Amino acid sequence: MMTRKELKLGWIGAGRMGFAMAQRLASGGCDLTVWNRTRAKAEPLAKHGAKIANRLSELSGCDIVFCMVSTPADVDEVIFGPQGLLSRSAPGKGRVPRVLVECSSISLDGSAALRARLAEHGTQMLAAPVSGNAKVIKAGKLSFVCSGPKAVYDEVAPLLAHIGPASSYVGEGELARVVKICHNVMLGVVTQCMAEITVLAQKAGVPRHAFLEFLNQSVMGSMFTRYKTPAFVNLDFKVTFTPYLLRKDLDLGLEAARQHEVPMPLASLTRDLVQSAMGNGLTEEDFATLLVHQAKASALELKPEGVPVSDGLQG
Repeated sequence: MMTRKELKLGWIGAGRMGFAMAQRLASGGCDLTVWNRTRAKAEPLAKHGAKIANRLSELSGCDIVFCMVSTPADVDEVIFGPQGLLSRSAPGKGRVPRVLVECSSISLDGSAALRARLAEHGTQMLAAPVSGNAKVIKAGKLSFVCSGPKAVYDEVAPLLAHIGPASSYVGEGELARVVKICHNVMLGVVTQCMAEITVLAQKAGVPRHAFLEFLNQSVMGSMFTRYKTPAFVNLDFKVTFTPYLLRKDLDLGLEAARQHEVPMPLASLTRDLVQSAMGNGLTEEDFATLLVHQAKASALELKPEGVPVSDGLQG
């Protein structure tokens, strides 16, 4: 097996997530070449040791290529489009990466189709969706869930460790996509629950910061409840994950539940509440605005409390 420094790595996508992930890989001393649709967004990675590609086809000679883009359509375009990664390769011919590590959020069917098309070109795929966002990445707390050939995971795992400390292998095929969908369904349900109990406590007279301080120190507290506390206390809803994306993942979870005959009443109710919030105009900020929707339904006026609170990511 080649060493980390011998491997030629490619990276597709330098958005909020992709940039932060590629930065940690480049800073770890890896031979990394990065492509982004808007080159200027990728150029700051050069100071961390990355090379910046002008064309996706420049990554075709890499051993392993990571992909982190926004939508399934983007994945298809950057891999198989006219100017895509494999645009200069016919199936079975031409130089292609041995492995594609696909970190974007796509469906099970889309992931399976992508794996099959890549196999025609001689490229193996590791599905590797993540739990976290740009701030979580910078804090060194991102986690991956992976599925695909075990030998591929074993080779890629040390590279993933440069980006985040935790990766879990859950089996062959697209099982990682199942896990990520389940994870994001829980994300929605927990956030709605957190909004409800925080509004109840405040309406009974407890300041939000005081209630959440207790919650976060109790057995019910978690890295997630701590991370969302600043947004809940000071109403800073800078986007980490939009309501549109949460709705999409809840829909994917409910579709999987129908396929497998699993009743999911809490997920169904949460999906309706997310839709209700969006129908009331809460679409452009972070999905933590579920708190605002819950407060409005409870005839409670929210104001920033102006209390400095930790997000739990540092220290």
